Order: sequence, then structure tokens, then C-alpha cells
Amino acid sequence: MPHTPAAPDQAHTRTRPVHWTATAVALGAVVAAAAFLQPDPAEASAPRAVAGPEARPATVAAPDPAAATYPLDCHGVPQRVVASAQGDLDGDGRPETVAAVRCDAGSGTPPHAVYVLTTAPADSTAATTPRVVATLLEAGARKTVTDLAVRDHTVTATLLGYSSPEIPRYAPDLKQQAKWRWTGGKFSQELTDSAAKRV
Repeated sequence: MPHTPAAPDQAHTRTRPVHWTATAVALGAVVAAAAFLQPDPAEASAPRAVAGPEARPATVAAPDPAAATYPLDCHGVPQRVVASAQGDLDGDGRPETVAAVRCDAGSGTPPHAVYVLTTAPADSTAATTPRVVATLLEAGARKTVTDLAVRDHTVTATLLGYSSPEIPRYAPDLKQQAKWRWTGGKFSQELTDSAAKRV
């Protein structure tokens, strides 16, 4: 009669979360990007099928920028989303949302901040709750954003700024073309400066 190994002898063959983590590290930056923009520890530790059509994530809606809470201190003034764009930035099949946000002041031109949103862990209570996973532009840079778009896994925008403190906030005189792409586990920024040209 064949000998059946005792249950404890099989314990080392079980898949553990640490095994999946080690595998993800070995696969390189592309997998690291998916882990960063897909913050679902329950899914990350669960066994997955080999890559194929059946292994791709289900189609989901892009995060709603109006439902997010942004790390922008407006000193009691409401926040306002002035522009947004959607697209799959890390190639995992799930769309992210990029939002340009400013304080909704009654006058003047408050600077914009630009954030990347993804959805919260897919559980029954927070399946569609958006959260900020990256800041592409801080409000402290004192820029305003136009032409925000997502194309080919890249965020693009036009940034308007000021050559000196004496320039009125309603009349920016500098322009930059900005691109952000998710590479090597972080967003890399590329700026084309048009400082010699007035807006």
C-alpha cells in the first residue's frame, strides 16, 4: 500500500504571501508598477492564473475625481477639480484618473496641484472609493494646468507660470509642456521649458 505523507510534510509546498512578494520583485519594474497602482493586499497575496485573457482584471470604471479627498490645504476654502483625464497608466488593464485640483477661492488664480487616483481595495464597502496614490505637481510650484490628458500610458499637460512675483496672478507669462510616465517604480517627469516665450 503506497505511503501517504503526513499533512505537516506538505506545509512547505503551500503558497504564502512572501512567496508572491519575492516573485513580484524578481519580475521587475513592470510588476512593481502594478503593485503600486493596484493597492489590494488581498488580491496581491492570492494565487493568480498564468497571464492570459482570463487573468486580466475585470473592466472597471475610472475613479471619480469628485469623490476623492485630496492632500491640498485650502484653509477652510472648498477644493475644486478643474480638469481630469482617465487612462491605464501602468498597463494592468485598470484605468487611473489624473486630476488637477485647486482651492476654490472667490478671486485670484489659485495654483493647481495634480494627483493620480486609483480605487480602494475591491471589497463590499469601498469597491469604488478613489484614493490619491501619487502627486505629480505640488500647489507650491505655483503653476496652473491646462490641456490635461492621458495618452499611451503618459500624462501630459501645459503648465502656466510666472517669471517674477510682480507678474499678476491672472496673467501668467511662462509656459511649459509637461509629461509624466510611470517607469522604474515611480513617475518620471519631463519638462519642455518655454521661458523665452510670453504666454
